[in-house]
Amino acid sequence: MSRGESKIDISKIGAMLSGRSGIAELMEDLGAAMRDGSQAMMMLGGGNPGHIPEVQAVWRRRLREIADAPACCDPMLADYEGPAGSPAFRTVVANFFRTEYGWDIRPANVAVTPGAQMAFFQIFTLLAGEMASGNHRRVLLPIAPEYIGYADQGLQPKTFCACQPRIECIGDHAFKYHVDSKRLEQVEEIAAVCVSRPTNPSGNLLADEELEQLARFARQRGVPLIVDNAYGEPFPGVVFREIVPRWDPGRVLVYSLSKLGLPGTRTAIVLADEELVRRLAVMNAIMGLANNNVGQALVQPLIASGELKDLCRQVIRPFYADRLAFAQQAIAEQFGEDFPYRLHVSEGAFFLWLWLPALPVTSAELYQRLKRRQVLVVPGEYFFYGLPEGEDWPHRHQCIRITFSQSEETLLRGIQGVAEELRVLHRGA
Repeated sequence: MSRGESKIDISKIGAMLSGRSGIAELMEDLGAAMRDGSQAMMMLGGGNPGHIPEVQAVWRRRLREIADAPACCDPMLADYEGPAGSPAFRTVVANFFRTEYGWDIRPANVAVTPGAQMAFFQIFTLLAGEMASGNHRRVLLPIAPEYIGYADQGLQPKTFCACQPRIECIGDHAFKYHVDSKRLEQVEEIAAVCVSRPTNPSGNLLADEELEQLARFARQRGVPLIVDNAYGEPFPGVVFREIVPRWDPGRVLVYSLSKLGLPGTRTAIVLADEELVRRLAVMNAIMGLANNNVGQALVQPLIASGELKDLCRQVIRPFYADRLAFAQQAIAEQFGEDFPYRLHVSEGAFFLWLWLPALPVTSAELYQRLKRRQVLVVPGEYFFYGLPEGEDWPHRHQCIRITFSQSEETLLRGIQGVAEELRVLHRGA
C-alpha cells in the first residue's frame, strides 16, 4: 500500500471478482508484452485473432462507408441503442439464421452484449448459484479442460462442475477427448450444460451426434444447453470438418465478433428463448446502459448481404487451416522423437493443445521457464476447474495451449524455444 492510502474493506463478491484469476493473469501478461513493444517475445499465448490483410481491408472499407454516411455514423457514435441491441441489427441477425438454417428465430430471440465474456457472466449469474428454493445449482462442463474465461465468473463459490473426458490416443503423437457419459450421469443439481464448440483450449469439435446427446441430457434435467460459438459456425467458421449447427427452444447459442478480427468492438450475439433475452437486456441496462454500437454497425450490412459468410468461408477459415498445418509440421520437425508428446486433434479454433505425459515439472512451471526464453504460452492448469475435489489427475498438469494465429516466423521461433526447453528438462530429469 502506498503512503497516504487508506485500507478499504472488500466484499466477498468483490474479492472473488478482483482476486487472483487465470484469465486476468493471462491478459496482463499479453498486455505487458504488447506494451513493451518487444519483437523478442514469441506470442504463442492468448486468443487474439490473426491480422488477416483481406479481412482488415473489409473493416477499413466499412469504416470509410460509415464515415461518409452521416445517417449511419452520427447515431452510431452519438445515440444509445436499446439494451438488447439495435432493433435493425437484431432483425438482420434473425433473418440470417432463419434463411441460412431454417431456424424459428425472431428478433425477440436475439440479444447483443458487450462481448461474449460479459454474455457468459450474465447467463451464468442468471442460471446458477443459490436458487429461490434454497438449493445450489451449478453449470456443468461436460469435458474438462474448458475455456479459461469462464472459471472466475461465478458470483458464488462452486459455480462450475466438470467431468473428466475419455481420452483416445491416436497413433504415436495425437489424441482426442470424448464425453464420458457415465461421469455425466453422476452429476446432480445442475443449472445448465455449457460447451465451447470448437473447444478452447483443445480444438476439440463435438460431433453433431455428441452435441445432440448433450441436448437430450439437458432436456431430461430441464436445463438449457449453452453452446459457445466463439470460433464456430457460421462466423468466424474456424472449423476444419463439416458440422450442422442447430438451435431449438431451450438452447442458448453465443457468437462473438472478436474472432472475426474485431476484438476491440466488444460485441457478442446471443440466441435464446425470449425470457432469457429479456433478462439479458435488463442486465445490460443495469450494468452498462447500452451496448457498443460500432461492431453492430460494421457487420450489419455484411450479414444481410451474405458477404460476412463468404469472408469466413473463403478467407478466414483457409487462413487458420494453413497456419495450423504449418504449426503441426513445425512441432513434428522440432520435437522429433526426443521426448513423449501428443497433440489434440485440431478440429477448429486457433490453438494446439500439447500434452506432455512425461513432463518432469508442472505446466505452470514450464510456462515460467518459457517466459524466460521469451516464449509466451498458456499453462494447462487454468483450464481444469470444477473437477471433483481431491480428484488426482496428473493430466491436468501436463498440457499447454499454443496459439497458431501469429506469423509463421513467430510460430517457428516459439516452437523452437518450447522444444529446446523440453530437451533441457528431460535431460535433467
